[in-house]
Amino acid sequence: MLSTEMRYFLAVADCGSLSAASAQLFVAVSAISRQIQRLEQQLGVTLFARHARGMVLTEAGEIFAHHVRKNLLDMEYALAEIKGLKAVRRTLIRVACTDGLAFTLLPRLIAAFRRDHPGVLFDVRVASAQGVAELLRSGECDVALQFSLHAERAVEVVGSWPAPVLLVMHDSHPLAGVPQVALADLSHYPLALPQQNTTVRQLFELASHMSGHLIEPVLTCDNFSTLFHFLLRTPLAVTICSSFTLEEAQQQGLVMRAVNIDQLSQRTLQLQTQSGRPRSAALTLFLTFLQQQLSALSAAIKA
Repeated sequence: MLSTEMRYFLAVADCGSLSAASAQLFVAVSAISRQIQRLEQQLGVTLFARHARGMVLTEAGEIFAHHVRKNLLDMEYALAEIKGLKAVRRTLIRVACTDGLAFTLLPRLIAAFRRDHPGVLFDVRVASAQGVAELLRSGECDVALQFSLHAERAVEVVGSWPAPVLLVMHDSHPLAGVPQVALADLSHYPLALPQQNTTVRQLFELASHMSGHLIEPVLTCDNFSTLFHFLLRTPLAVTICSSFTLEEAQQQGLVMRAVNIDQLSQRTLQLQTQSGRPRSAALTLFLTFLQQQLSALSAAIKA
């Protein structure tokens, strides 16, 4: 139900060039270019910066694209309601999360929710903390779960729970029985860490700098599953995560230990939605379910 100009505009914005948009739309490059120029003339602003390798949205273009996508999503919800799909059936919920939450927590929660609501479908996208926020703001997901250090623009926080950074090791590890582990103690053991674009690594690096103990990891990876399986096969190794990331540590013969450093307690797990956006009945139910489950899990962790 978008006008031709709007469809062509979004195609170029998504594809990054006229030629790529042309291939996607099966429309001549010249026709797309004319519509973009007409739209810019109507608005009185330049929507794209033209480069040899493609077209990039200007600041005005970013603002316009955000509103076009939001209006398109609002129209989809209106059509769904008109067709009677507001009921909890045949509904797709798009979820974005950071890597650690996709390891065991989110799959378990989705499976539990679908036992009562089998008609609800899920699409899960895993991204960096910045990427998750962008997916939410652009309307490409309905709900987001991520570890956060600060408030995000144009994002509504539905729930928030403390998620301090913890050390993970085998229950037979020499540090497993130490009442209070210090960062200096880790220098004697192989350390596996997430990459530096993660909040857990950023806090760990900050704490290391503050304490004066910089430790070079033997393994760095942006996939927690890789760190986890390396840890299982390396008895003296140590990695880091939160209790939400690794719910069944004891069943794997692992223990989680806190480090008494303020910087490692500055992170929260946030349940987020796009601010001001209408919610389907299924999404409302799922958000309530997540709030209840995560609150119960947080209470169990503290106990």
